Amino acid sequence: MTVPFHIVIPARYASTRLPAKPLRDIVGKPMVQRVYEQALKANALSVTVATDDERISAAVQAFGGRVLMTDPHHPSGTDRLEEVARLCNFADDDIVVNVQGDEPLIPPEVIRQVALNLAANPEAAVATLCEPIHNAGDFDNPNIVKVVANLQGLALYFSRASIPWPRDHRLAKASGLPDNLHAQRHLGIYAYRVSELRAFVGWPVAPLEQLECLEQLRFLWHGKNIHVAPACAAVPGGVDTEDDLNRVIQYLRGK
Repeated sequence: MTVPFHIVIPARYASTRLPAKPLRDIVGKPMVQRVYEQALKANALSVTVATDDERISAAVQAFGGRVLMTDPHHPSGTDRLEEVARLCNFADDDIVVNVQGDEPLIPPEVIRQVALNLAANPEAAVATLCEPIHNAGDFDNPNIVKVVANLQGLALYFSRASIPWPRDHRLAKASGLPDNLHAQRHLGIYAYRVSELRAFVGWPVAPLEQLECLEQLRFLWHGKNIHVAPACAAVPGGVDTEDDLNRVIQYLRGK
């Protein structure tokens, strides 16, 4: 099945843990170029970097990429996506995939998968992906977002807390995770219908969104379905720190 879709890569210059992150060199190319080249392999209708910084814009133009300058005051990447959809005159039923600007190793097949999943599930406003959590450290880490979905693959809740909570296992003070837990880590790649992006930016921040600092909860708060499926390929972690950057560099040099 072929699904037409667009890719937008939000890329901000400011980063508290890794300054100038999109422009950091990864084996001769800026990070934003590495992400862009992976996105091109997904065969989308268009790939656009959305930024609020002229230095990033210049870097994208230098390697021949498509870039749009967007409002520097957007509170979230989703707001930035909506502006790109508006500037590009995307139709309400168009699908836009948000590829994070710090994912230089993201597999193209995962980008295609999330677009296909949204197209195949018309009851969903958004589609995203997950992967299994195998150890208690990750399960209890608030920096790792967990998701619980129903039988139809629609999200029930996203949280930084340890969900679903294995009551009996924890009351028994057992080590590790129970075999029947099947905890899932949320992966930060999304496909949106443009009409739902437009609705999102018109809603105030939801109470649960504010508490958890998870903007996808705004969709759930307003009764919108989010489709969740296991990623079809392993998704390497994004680049947030110098250690992450060095890990990616060593991986590419090894290849």
